Amino acid sequence: MPQIPEKVPELTVGQLSARSGAAVSALHFYEAKGLINSRRTSGNQRRYARDALRRVAFVRAAQRVGIPLATIREALATLPEERTPTREDWATLSAAWRSELDARIQQLGRLRDTLAECIGCGCLSLETCELSNPGDVFGTRLTGSRLLAERARTDCAPKAPTAPETAQDA
Repeated sequence: MPQIPEKVPELTVGQLSARSGAAVSALHFYEAKGLINSRRTSGNQRRYARDALRRVAFVRAAQRVGIPLATIREALATLPEERTPTREDWATLSAAWRSELDARIQQLGRLRDTLAECIGCGCLSLETCELSNPGDVFGTRLTGSRLLAERARTDCAPKAPTAPETAQDA
């Protein structure tokens, strides 16, 4: 990792990329999303304050645990402008994200447990498919992939009611 002297107050995008491990394109993306800031030189080159290193580390750590960028941006917006996130900031924000992560872990566990049924079916037309029909909320009206045809019909102009399809018609 290249060492940048402490007396250098700003980093180029290449230096920030080399030190943070984030690709230049990722840094540009983070900037476009409001996660980090730069100033432009008279030659229109980006310059980042040294605290951008900690912000990038903060963003990447939050992404690794599955926090959406919009949520990360909201969290960074709660910090005073230009301040580097601290260990205490991370502890506070990560505690707030814990329940969201726990719920997501439970949801992924349920999907994992029902995925074998859908793989066995192959067409997602099971009467109680947990992927296309969570909780079987449509099961009292129709089953499986016929829901897609029904949704397409309701998106178009109103049509005359038709008799329900049978398995032989499908």
